[in-house]
Amino acid sequence: QVQLVESGGGFVQPGGSLRLSCAGSGATLDSYPIGWFHQAPGKAREAISCIHSGGESTTYVDSVKGRFTISRDKDTVYLQMTSLKPEDTGVYFCATACTMRAAAFGSWGSGTQVIVSS
Repeated sequence: QVQLVESGGGFVQPGGSLRLSCAGSGATLDSYPIGWFHQAPGKAREAISCIHSGGESTTYVDSVKGRFTISRDKDTVYLQMTSLKPEDTGVYFCATACTMRAAAFGSWGSGTQVIVSS
């Protein structure tokens, strides 16, 4: 079973940037689709981006398109976040799936906190 650890969160002003990392151990991440999920305060966790095995196919929800970029190299998946908005505040998780439904059967990291505020 692969283990995932997120890092890179922090406090940033609106318009700023952060790069989140999802590092894998216990198995090579290459063969897994990896999704990034966002849980805003008081709200349900939702999938925001995914990169499929091989790294050639990526998906984004409309709210992050053009601002966030997902990428991967062997055992780490990144989420480059730019033009951050206060509504991007929350905990970011990575998982070995692209949807909440599929992620119920996969591995999750423990999350990294992002706060976007002036």
